[in-house]
Amino acid sequence: MSKKAILLLNMGGPNSIPEVKMFLENMFADKYILPMNSYLRSFIGNIIIKKRLDEAEENYRTIGGKSPLTDITLALCAKIESISQLPTRAAMRYVPPFASTVLRELQSMGVDELVLFPMYPQYSTTTTQSSVEDIEDECKKLDYHPTITTIEPYYNKPKFVDMAIESIRDAIGDKNPSEYELLLSAHGLPMSIIASGDPYEKQIEVSAGVIEQMLLRNGIEFRSVRLVYQSKVGSGAWLEPNLIDVLRRPQHLKVLIYPLAFTIDNSETIFELDIEHREIAQKIGYEDYIVAKCPNDSDSFTKFIIEQIDANHK
Repeated sequence: MSKKAILLLNMGGPNSIPEVKMFLENMFADKYILPMNSYLRSFIGNIIIKKRLDEAEENYRTIGGKSPLTDITLALCAKIESISQLPTRAAMRYVPPFASTVLRELQSMGVDELVLFPMYPQYSTTTTQSSVEDIEDECKKLDYHPTITTIEPYYNKPKFVDMAIESIRDAIGDKNPSEYELLLSAHGLPMSIIASGDPYEKQIEVSAGVIEQMLLRNGIEFRSVRLVYQSKVGSGAWLEPNLIDVLRRPQHLKVLIYPLAFTIDNSETIFELDIEHREIAQKIGYEDYIVAKCPNDSDSFTKFIIEQIDANHK
């Protein structure tokens, strides 16, 4: 009888200030993040890290000296394992726990079937493909040959969309949604990556459309709903509109932001959206600025992951 394990795949987030440099180095060494030859990638990556390291370290100090992503993901793993009775681990792309360490453990346990659950609702070469290939590459290095199954993107699955609606409902509380603009914020990508055939933008647009439809079906009507992109780096062309530009040219002075491309809160939700962009909004004179939570280690997300894995193995 086969022995199965679940792996939650994510980029990861620094677990300490010294890990910030490791995170940036590994990220900009990724051929999917900087798609160019290795010499040029190393050269450009070093320039970016030199420019960004001090500021990045300071940002992480502001939110307690580390990303919350690892702790939340490990809590989620524990909940999934307790219900599914399957070994459940997290494998991060750029910081510990690395795939190599986790796979060595599972190999020693005699696990011969891996179910990969990418923590990215929408597919991109920069996220899902990079993480899945990392697992495959590390298995080869370890001479480890489990059966590998990857759960498909789930951005439009009804129960996943229900979680987005619930988070938005919780965030707005007893306030009147018709007084607020809802900004559905996704992590941006360079247009060069989209032009090469990456499906991310199309899946993000579907995500936003489905959430907007389901809000109306649930009787939650915002003054307006807009899709925006955050986290732009550099001066090149990225997916538009950019969230900062939208905030600086307000149509309404009450906004609620929902991060629709993340499943676990991290520096880009906790710091970028809830601290950095909030300061911009306050300077401009916004009357209210709300950031909704990601699914995190909620019971509903735990149940959803287990259901997706069970459905895939019927």
